[in-house]
Parts: sequence; C-alpha cells; structure tokens
Amino acid sequence: MTQLRANPVAPGSAIWSGGAMDAAAVLTAYDEQVRQRPEPDGDGWVERDDRVIRVLSTNGWAGLIWSRLGDLGPEALDARIAGEVARFVEVGNTWEWKYFSCDLPPDLPERLVAAGLTRAEDETLLVAEISELDLEVSLPEGVRLDDVTDAEGSARLVKVHDEVFGGDNSYIGRALATGLAHQPPTCTGVVAMAGEIPVCSGRLELHHGTDFASIWGGGTLPEWRGRGVFRAVVAHRARQAADLGFRYLQVDATADSRPILGRLGFVELATTVPFEHSGRQ
Repeated sequence: MTQLRANPVAPGSAIWSGGAMDAAAVLTAYDEQVRQRPEPDGDGWVERDDRVIRVLSTNGWAGLIWSRLGDLGPEALDARIAGEVARFVEVGNTWEWKYFSCDLPPDLPERLVAAGLTRAEDETLLVAEISELDLEVSLPEGVRLDDVTDAEGSARLVKVHDEVFGGDNSYIGRALATGLAHQPPTCTGVVAMAGEIPVCSGRLELHHGTDFASIWGGGTLPEWRGRGVFRAVVAHRARQAADLGFRYLQVDATADSRPILGRLGFVELATTVPFEHSGRQ
C-alpha cells in the first residue's frame, strides 16, 4: 500500500447531506487536503507544478501522487509521461504513479503501461466518519494490542508486513520512527500480539491540520484471519484518531479487507492503482 501524509490546511466541513456521506464532496476534500499537500518521509522532498505533484526520495517511498493531465492531447500526454519517468530515473529509486479512478484522461492507465510502468493490484479508496464507525469489537483470547513506542515494537510491525506482503519493508520502520519523533507525532503504530508472536500490525498517519487521518498496513498472518484481529486493529486506530480530533478515517483497501471495512462503516469513494517503476531505464 502507498501512504501519503499531508501538510496542514484548514479543515473542511459540510460534506454530509441528508444523513449520508456526500461521496463526491469528501473525495474533493481528500484530494485538496491530503493528496495535493504531501509531507514526505525521511530524506524525501516534494516537487510540483501546475500538472503534477511528485514525492522523491533516495531510500524511502517515492511516487507521483497527483496529476491534472486531462486537457492534454495524445502526443503531449505521452511526452509528459515520458518526462516524469525520466525525472524519477534521475533520482534512481523505485517509484510508483498513484492513479485514482477520478484522474483524467480515461486512458491514462493504458498510457502508463505503454510507457513502461507495471500495473499493481487495484485498491479501493474508503473513507468513514469516525463517529459513525462500529468500534465495538473484541480480541480473541490471549491476544493483546501493543502500541509501537520503540525500536523493538517497530521491528515487530515490520516483521508482520514482511511475512504478509513480502519484500523488504524496513523503510516502513524508518518512516514510523521519524513520525513518532515529531512533535506532535505524525504517525502511530500498533501490533497485535498472541503471547510473544506478532500476528497483525498497522499504522495510523496523522494529517494534522486536516479533517483526515489514514490507516495503512493492517496485515494479518493467514492463520489468524477471520478471528476479529484485523477488525480490532482498525478500531484501535480509529479511536486514536478520534481522540486526536480527526473527523474522517481513510484507507486504501485490498479486496480482502474491503468487506470488513464496509461492515465497520467505511464508504467507497474511488479505485486507486499503483503503477510501479524500477527507477531505471
């Protein structure tokens, strides 16, 4: 999953209508407050113009997170995509183009693949008003939730990510340590422990100065799925966000987690797709 953190802006307000979420208004607020105002992790930095916003890094997450390309003709669009690929290749780190189903033009995904990017798994952008969430959950016997406060806790969180999602997720541990050191912290982490075995973990990103907090990770070991652990980890982070004054909770959900989150009260706003690139020509 791709994470975004946002710089402060003035929070919005009336994005509920007739007792139901106004999905289009919430999506606009998320775009303005979070997507267009990223705060990079670690050594990262932001580059922007009137067409795109990039987050670049030499050892952390990097990607193109927002674009406004719908009015470009085919040749100009392909040239712009090629230019973005070249810019990230200059830095040399792996990166992704963070595509949303509301992004234009409609054939942008096909053009990204033609430019050498690889389409990864579709995810669903879900948002909930925290006060409307069903947070009454219980943990299986013998399982507890530990907040991440030190390097040991961070290592346990990363261990779950490595086992569930594969690959090397050490950059998540570095980003978590950086966020916890901020004042106020820009993220938190939680690990579900069955005795001394970490079985599920997740992170909460705190977009201070906005209406939104977001949850990431949520990986659960296969043998512990379907037992309420994932749901409890979500509820724990939602309560943390509520205690800190956030109104909305956002998540990019996989096909496995989307039904659980829907039952909790999350609403689908869009589809998101990471288009991945090695950072090399």
